[in-house]
Amino acid sequence: MKILLTNDDGIHAPGLEVLEEIARHFSDDIWICAPDEEQSGMGHALTLTRPVRLRTHGKRRFSVTGTPTDAVTMGLRRVMDGDPDVILSGVNRGANLGDDITYSGTVSAAIEGALAGIRSIALSQVTSKEGAATDDTFEAARMWGPKVLGPLLDTPLPRRTLVNVNFPALPGDAIKGIRAVRQGFHDYSRGTVVEGRDPRGFQYFWFGLQAIEHTLDHGTDLEAIDDGCVSVTPLQLDLTHHASLGELGERYG
Repeated sequence: MKILLTNDDGIHAPGLEVLEEIARHFSDDIWICAPDEEQSGMGHALTLTRPVRLRTHGKRRFSVTGTPTDAVTMGLRRVMDGDPDVILSGVNRGANLGDDITYSGTVSAAIEGALAGIRSIALSQVTSKEGAATDDTFEAARMWGPKVLGPLLDTPLPRRTLVNVNFPALPGDAIKGIRAVRQGFHDYSRGTVVEGRDPRGFQYFWFGLQAIEHTLDHGTDLEAIDDGCVSVTPLQLDLTHHASLGELGERYG
């Protein structure tokens, strides 16, 4: 099995090291192509207005001066000697649950893989502490990653789908299991924009990152994490709201 690894936290992120550990349970044919630096919140952005540079960090280990989408594109078109069997993105430091997936560079890297027709899985570690990552930060992902990936690598998935995995912020032996669940919902309506002044007196704004309201609907990724389980959510790239097509067709008919 040939595996391409990427992320949105950057080529030197500790979560990428954990992802490589997980991937080596399944293969030694591992390739890495990740952004040069952190690209959190970039979503599915593609660099179009400036050149992207490719840098080598060792055998089968590369970085790009761009977004997670750029990294996957370069990995597939310039770095690898043939398509991978699977693309793994992560392990992100922080949750990618509910509507967060629309912002997530981690999930968007997997989206790019799915668009290319390659089995793609995003993995994120929910955290409860700020500051630098420690050996314990990714304990759950390290212990449960192989248990999650084993079935996912064997399960048939339709084209243009991907899988989003989140590990709860718990010690590995405290996790209760793995749940296949749907995407939950966050309430972003109360998000804040913080205003300040820089040392030169110029105004700036910082998007507030305080806790976001969410509803623990039954059967969602948010509920699974809250219950101490690993969440596994299949996602599709068809964003069409099919239920509205009939009414709109009548209005334009």
